[in-house]
Amino acid sequence: MQKIYPDAASALEGLLFDGMHICAGGFGLCGIPERLIDAIRDAGTKDLTIASNNAGIDGEGLGKLLRTRQVKKMISSYVGENKEFERQYLAGELEVEFCPQGTLAERCRAGGAGIPGFYTKTGVGTQVAEGKAHKDFDGQTYILERGIYADLCIIKGWKADTSGNLIFRKTARNFNQPMATAGKICVAEVEEIVETGSLDPDCIHLPGIYVKRLICGAPYDKKIEFKTVRERAAA
Repeated sequence: MQKIYPDAASALEGLLFDGMHICAGGFGLCGIPERLIDAIRDAGTKDLTIASNNAGIDGEGLGKLLRTRQVKKMISSYVGENKEFERQYLAGELEVEFCPQGTLAERCRAGGAGIPGFYTKTGVGTQVAEGKAHKDFDGQTYILERGIYADLCIIKGWKADTSGNLIFRKTARNFNQPMATAGKICVAEVEEIVETGSLDPDCIHLPGIYVKRLICGAPYDKKIEFKTVRERAAA
């Protein structure tokens, strides 16, 4: 199978439709599939449900799709750094399903493993547990969480070979790895593509069987989500 496409738009051709469910890897501005996000924005696909740890920041990452009002619902852990995300949620313009970070990662991993649901203690006794089934195991109460399985997964990796075997870099591994498996088709963007056999098999984080389409998105600009600096020392 030819997996490499020349650009994000061609890699997404035939996959996008209004009302679809997307899993998007990364968090904040780290490890986000920014070329694929731009292509979804340019395609104008709307009424999207997106599972992602957050929505980037204003005007960056998934924040671009919020600005263009293409997102109907976010399944996320954190709103903090995106004021437009916060504004739309508080104004009732955007449906948000808050999900603890570890639970969100496990929901995606479970969906990719064919597990429709699992029980967890996280969220018991809080608003997270409202409306969810409860069950006791060994004297402890757990809540039922559903696995997530999307129409499309978009992820960002560091390096891949032409067969789609993929390596993530440091914290960019976060949500990218579980989300890559949690959908009908996974499209990946990476910084470099090498020939099959060039990567050490022991260093591969995601086997190529999960990656159906692949692009090289380089070069990338290093964007900083939240910059803090100390005051200049007195002379």
